[in-house]
Amino acid sequence: MKKVYTSAVVIIPPKEISSPIQEIRIKYDRQFNKWMPHITLLYPFRPEDEYNLIMEDYVKICKKIPSFRITLKKFKYFEHRKQNYTVWIEPEPSELIINFQNSLLKLDPECNDVNLHKLGFVPHLSVGQVFGKQQTLSLLEELNQNWIEVNFLLENICFIAREPQKHSRFEVKKQICLARVI
Repeated sequence: MKKVYTSAVVIIPPKEISSPIQEIRIKYDRQFNKWMPHITLLYPFRPEDEYNLIMEDYVKICKKIPSFRITLKKFKYFEHRKQNYTVWIEPEPSELIINFQNSLLKLDPECNDVNLHKLGFVPHLSVGQVFGKQQTLSLLEELNQNWIEVNFLLENICFIAREPQKHSRFEVKKQICLARVI
């Protein structure tokens, strides 16, 4: 099995709630032009030319997972080396996202890079990168004070891919629906 950095499985918030997220990302996220707002489930992932071969297994798993609401409520950060930080919104309930990701990971256990961080898999929606602890804490305070939480019904996940060129943009290639809650 081969995994590539030009492919991922993600949760994408609906366009109708993305505006406030994008307003933040355009200011702070150097990946704004490469990635859409998203919560990563598997990355790197299988090459796009394998999507049709693996779809059926992913559909079977997703049909067993009932749709659920996700709330984007609070900003947090990850600390990296040399005073670099990533600012992100925490999606809740994180336990349901973690359990869902674990189910998908059973299909492609080699696509576990997001689980290898020191905290394990932490569901998050990145909004930017900041240099310096004080700048990061100031930005977090400002964002949390001004943020009006948004929520959405998670109805599907997406297989996304991009061309191998450095500045290419990820695009949705396949969507897989979760079980409908009646």
